[in-house]
Amino acid sequence: MVRLGGRVIADTVDSVRVLETSHPPVYYLPFAAFVPGVLVPVDGGTFCEYKGMAGYFDVAAGGVVASRAGWTYPEPTRGFEALRTRVALYPGRMESCEVDGEQVTPQDGNFYGGWITRKIVGPFKGGPDTAGW
Repeated sequence: MVRLGGRVIADTVDSVRVLETSHPPVYYLPFAAFVPGVLVPVDGGTFCEYKGMAGYFDVAAGGVVASRAGWTYPEPTRGFEALRTRVALYPGRMESCEVDGEQVTPQDGNFYGGWITRKIVGPFKGGPDTAGW
């Protein structure tokens, strides 16, 4: 469950959990899990050598706008096709995120979107002095 602006903006049990080296998991939620209108496409993108070109969304609800807080891979590379119809969110830019009813702790740093729960143990990239891992 994801909240922003005092509202539940997404709720699903249908997520794709992606793990990368030295990162907590990132959860990709289906577009259909989001309240209509909360995902606002924005210009620009970034390239991941594994997943391909990412497009971004502002996430807006209850008068709050989280700039470029969601991303998707509309044409993912081979092996990541399941992400085509899904969106990941930076949990630190949301009011709250939960996994199985547990409050998520966001991964440190502005670049990474990992969701940390009590069963996920680091260390993780994103904090001070972790750029060279």
